[in-house]
Amino acid sequence: MTVYIDPPTWPGHGRMWSHLVSDVSFDELHDFARRVGVPERAFERDHYDIPSHRYGDVVAAGAVEVGSKELLRRLTAAGLRRPKGRPVGR
Repeated sequence: MTVYIDPPTWPGHGRMWSHLVSDVSFDELHDFARRVGVPERAFERDHYDIPSHRYGDVVAAGAVEVGSKELLRRLTAAGLRRPKGRPVGR
């Protein structure tokens, strides 16, 4: 199981955020998120939004740190990228 997280450089709602993705499946991503206590409401199309104060916990649980461009490259190469405007299912 490999999930990836980018640095918390994305601003929103008064804090900074990271993105958590899988390059294998959404099932793998959801399983990991549940295991580390990330709420389902944090899932957005193809990733989980992770607040900066949880970054270290998620990395300690096994998420691999990558840059934002690398994270997007892996997500796209896996065929799991779901851009805004495209219908999604879980």
